[in-house]
Amino acid sequence: MLDSESAEIGELLLDRGLLTSAQLDEATALAEAWQVGLVDILHARNWLKPGALYRALAFYYDLGMGDLVADPPDLDLIRAYDVDEMTNAMTIPLRDKLDGGVVVATARPGSKTLLHILQTYPGEVEIVVAPQLEISLALRRAFREEQSHKAVFGLAETDPVMSAATVVTTPQVVVIYGLLSAVLSGFALAPVATLVALNLVMTLFYTGNFLFKAVLVWVGGETQERSSRAIAAEAAILRDEELPVYTVLVPMFREPEVLPILTAALRRLDYPLAKLDIKIVLEESDHETIEAARKLELEGIFEIVEVPQSHPQTKPKACNYALQYARGDYLVIFDAEDKPEPDQLKKVLAAFRQRPANTACIQCRLNYYNARENWLTRMFTLDYSLWFDLMLPGLERLGVPIPLGGTSNHFRMDVLRELHAWDPFNVTEDADLGIRLTQKGYRVGVIDSTTYEEANVSVPNWIRQRSRWIKGYMQTFLVHTRRPLHLLRSVGIRGVIGFVFFIGGTVLSGLLNPIFWGIFILWMVFGAAAIEPYFPPVLLYLSLINLLAGNCLLIYLTMVAPFRRRWTDLAPWGITIVGYWVLMTIASYKALKQLVTNPFYWEKTQHGLSKHTEQELQSAQAEAQT
Repeated sequence: MLDSESAEIGELLLDRGLLTSAQLDEATALAEAWQVGLVDILHARNWLKPGALYRALAFYYDLGMGDLVADPPDLDLIRAYDVDEMTNAMTIPLRDKLDGGVVVATARPGSKTLLHILQTYPGEVEIVVAPQLEISLALRRAFREEQSHKAVFGLAETDPVMSAATVVTTPQVVVIYGLLSAVLSGFALAPVATLVALNLVMTLFYTGNFLFKAVLVWVGGETQERSSRAIAAEAAILRDEELPVYTVLVPMFREPEVLPILTAALRRLDYPLAKLDIKIVLEESDHETIEAARKLELEGIFEIVEVPQSHPQTKPKACNYALQYARGDYLVIFDAEDKPEPDQLKKVLAAFRQRPANTACIQCRLNYYNARENWLTRMFTLDYSLWFDLMLPGLERLGVPIPLGGTSNHFRMDVLRELHAWDPFNVTEDADLGIRLTQKGYRVGVIDSTTYEEANVSVPNWIRQRSRWIKGYMQTFLVHTRRPLHLLRSVGIRGVIGFVFFIGGTVLSGLLNPIFWGIFILWMVFGAAAIEPYFPPVLLYLSLINLLAGNCLLIYLTMVAPFRRRWTDLAPWGITIVGYWVLMTIASYKALKQLVTNPFYWEKTQHGLSKHTEQELQSAQAEAQT
């Protein structure tokens, strides 16, 4: 049954003509089914303007109305109180009274809030009602500098060894200098022997990389179906009234065109909308996207969070800032163009219940809705199918640290805050966080719920995106190899091997490919005599195995990757993967250059280039109108 206060507020709104009988009946049914207040339901619907709702609440509770825009609060007074407590209770002091009391605004009038106000604010308190978004905005203005600093330096100041703010530490400089000196000395004293040794090391690395990926695919596909069925069965029986509040962070930058697609996808989630806390996270300088978001007149569950300008201007910094206003027990990040499967949040909660207690994050799979648009989108889809559908489940099964993807990562909020969330100096912050979680004793799980994105249709745009990812992998490798013994103790020998091949291998394969391609061309043009001094028979045979068996194995794995999704028409395109590797090499060298010259630069990927985006936009706009 609906509580008496909610029932009376509903009748008041009905009498004032702010709700129809049908709307009130629907809101009442949802409030009872989801076990939330009527006002929470109304926040999840666009049936009445926020101002009208809050004026009705002020009338019902016999309170005044506060206008925090026309009459801004005293920011110094606000800073005298705890920001987290005010955020959770949605109360804020506006100004001191002449008689020694204080005027307090709240967006949630009621007995529980009254008790909080009496325990928090001194003297005789005058209570007024103000919209939730106005209170949240005032809090952000009051604590702007403090929270902006925390978003940037929270990790670097509390756990500096885990931060990429220092690109290379002094011991790492010494090791790199020592290795380069040894190689140069080798070339000076014994050039042929040195070349043989280098060829041997690179060849063994390639062999290990091929074999490791094959093992991941074999192990990753072995038990997925049974686990998927168990998760789906438990997700189906979850009751709405038991579900927790879930925060959704959507960091965006200069992407106004995809906002309707995003909001439509989030409304389709099979989750009580009144229990969603959706933050659209925008840079305060991004006036175009901010204006576009405001024009949509979104429901009250959506909040636009404007991130103060500071260096570095990165997605993780924006997420760290918005995290300070998150209300959920769990949190997920979606990118602007994402379309998660509707039951994803429930599947994640079911997975958390079935995984060990130290599971802190669930990674969902990523793939593309415009897979067949051109050659690049087909190759990108094959790449993601291999990565998310086969390799990441293999990493989980083997207990190897999992580098998270850039979106659809679902976190326990308590652990995320304990670890100071993302590193704003790492440009693949989620991959870094996945490794950091494992080093701190937590686990990452992988489930088969998919989020569909827009695959890059433009080669230059793809190289910008991939070079940033590879630069972030370089940063991640440097950060987590600073204490090799600690890494070994925290993740084990199998974890270290997996980390080296999966993170280091992704980087080194792109950098080393041109060397092996050059040797192969040399052999083709000038014959075996040109390379025999540097490739003794055993090394030559091993290199030929790499060339033939290793590359054929990778091509084969690429071709079988889409079979799990029954996208068999994409399989033949795997034969052209060599062209994709060439692009990877270009991106790898660009990443290396930027690591040296501009390590924290976040190279923006432009979305909305696909011809499918216009179709998605029209569909979203039609859905919003209905």
